[in-house]
Order: sequence, then C-alpha cells, then structure tokens
Amino acid sequence: MQGGIILCYTMDEQFTTLKDMTGFGISLSPTQIGQFETYARELVDWNKRINLTSITEQSLIYKLHFLDSMTACMAIPNASKMHVSVCDVGSGAGFPGLPLKIAFPKIRLTLVDSISKRTDFLKQIVSLLDLDEVTVVNDRSESIAQSDSFRERFDVVVSRAVAQTRILLEYTLPLCSVNGRAILLKKGDMVREMSEASVAVGELGGKNMRTVDIPREILDGDRKLIVVDKCTKTPSKYPRRSGIPAKRPL
Repeated sequence: MQGGIILCYTMDEQFTTLKDMTGFGISLSPTQIGQFETYARELVDWNKRINLTSITEQSLIYKLHFLDSMTACMAIPNASKMHVSVCDVGSGAGFPGLPLKIAFPKIRLTLVDSISKRTDFLKQIVSLLDLDEVTVVNDRSESIAQSDSFRERFDVVVSRAVAQTRILLEYTLPLCSVNGRAILLKKGDMVREMSEASVAVGELGGKNMRTVDIPREILDGDRKLIVVDKCTKTPSKYPRRSGIPAKRPL
C-alpha cells in the first residue's frame, strides 16, 4: 500500500461548517452533509445520558472529532475509489471510523468497542444514517483478533484510543491483513513512544513505522499519524489475553 489522499485544506481559524470538508479534496453531497449534522446532534443528545465525549459544542465536534478523524485518510490509499475494509479499534463514539465511512461510502467498516452503551449508540447512528456495510462489535480487540472471522481480515486498522503505541499495535496489527496497514491517531512528541514500540512492530509482523504530520493549517495541536505496514503474519500467541497488553506491553 503506497501513497494516500493529498489534503489541500484551507480554512479559517475555526472549523465551523461541514461545507469546509470540501477542502480535503472530498466533495460532500447534501446527503453526506446531513449525515454529519445528524451525527453531531445525536452525539450531543446521547451524551446527556451516557458519557461519550466532553466536547459538546457543535463547531468543536466538527473540528476535534470529525475533522480530526478525517486526517486518517492521509494514510489510506485510494479510499475514495477502493472498497477498502477498515476496522476501528476502541471506537468509542465512532471516531475515526464513522466520519471516514460517511465521507468514503465504499469503505467496509467494522467498529469495535468493549462497552455496550457505546456500541448501542453506534448501532443507533448506523441505522439513523442508513449506512450499509457497517458492523458494530461489542467486544475487546484481544478477543476478536483470535477469531477467524476477524484475524488478519482488514486492509486498514485505525485507532484513536488513548494508549501507548506499543499497546495499540498489539490491539491493531493482528487484525491487519498481510500488506495491510495500522494507522494510529496521535498528538504530541512521539519519539519516545515510537522507540519503545520498535520491538512490538517486528514481533507483531509489522515494518516501516513512521509518522505523518498533520499540517497546522489543517488542524492544530501537533497532531500526527503513526503508520505501520503489515509485512508478515502475526504469531498466533498475539494478541495476548484481554488486559495483558496494557499491563505488560511488548
């Protein structure tokens, strides 16, 4: 997998309207704009009952959730043209997977989260937005990655979960097909994390770990993607049983 979507994004200081998404080189239809608006509205409504996000102002939802999620497409080759299979690990309220699916309807998407209240929300959103080829899984990534139905089945595995890179790689790389790719949405200085993750990359069948910096004119906050290519099958002992990757990182 090489290349990616080039973002040519010019924006005011604050990302306030969905029409600005066209700066990604993406032409959003009225239907897609409506889907984003419904998503934002439902997120705020559900958040009154369950804890999905601390961000509830509409303009910030667009910027810090929708736009931030869309940056992952910088490392997904031909997302707008190919029927790429994508798995979002630790999806929470659907980020980054659902914004990518709305913008790139051909994606086959699987959303994974271990908390049932969150997956209830995800199922409701998928239904309301009338999205096809979306599967919501209420389980841990360590468990599904040992299942034949999910192990090494995805072209791209994304995660915006808050965890160290070496932990996230044990959650994501076993789900990647050989020649697939793990994309982790991060921010801040990643030099130490990437150094600590070097052993995990090789152990899990990965190679060519690198960062893709998100230009500040697209989104501030020193955001970046950590991208790892999957070159060989992950040994069957990985991922280890639930909880172990976080307690004893590779």
